[in-house]
Amino acid sequence: MSTVDVYNQEAKVVKTAELNDAVFGITPNQQAIYDAVLVYQAGLRQGTHSTKTRAFVSGTGKKPFRQKGTGRARQGSTRATQWRGGAIAFGPHPRSYSYKLNRKVRRLALRSALSEKLQGNELTVIDNLDFDAMKTKKAVALLNAFGFERKTLFVADASEDYDNAFISMRNIPNALLVCVNELNVYDIVNADRLVMTEAAAAKAGEVFA
Repeated sequence: MSTVDVYNQEAKVVKTAELNDAVFGITPNQQAIYDAVLVYQAGLRQGTHSTKTRAFVSGTGKKPFRQKGTGRARQGSTRATQWRGGAIAFGPHPRSYSYKLNRKVRRLALRSALSEKLQGNELTVIDNLDFDAMKTKKAVALLNAFGFERKTLFVADASEDYDNAFISMRNIPNALLVCVNELNVYDIVNADRLVMTEAAAAKAGEVFA
């Protein structure tokens, strides 16, 4: 078990907590992280691009001139790809870019990303994210107390009361709050600082092990 300091919302150490080494203490597998990020980004692609083939482009199918005797290359239609206003050859069509990653690889990628944050001193454990009001000012005060100026990912457990904190952080461009069950590798890697509540860190140690 790895021991880390647990901070309160004023950035003061109040106690320590143990993190599961099976989740937070492994050697990061960079290939698994890369594959997981690629799958996430591929799933974001809309795939709505579309081009017209000769079957769909508007225009006549009449032969523009006779086959022989003109000195020109033979042509069968002005809607062919080499003509202005013609069809597109081998163009893109609507498709889904998403694909699946094996469950073991997904879990390995999550453990690798979390371990990488801990080993890089980019993981902070906080006792709770319980705000008494929905105020952006409170979220800004929390970020300022820790000196977090870049992208910060906050993670809470579903059993906690973090609704006020979630709404308070919505207007802050460099802060994002998610539930531990919604945690994904891309958000972890994309964040400069990972902040987990004590309950979320314990939950991650159980679920992702």
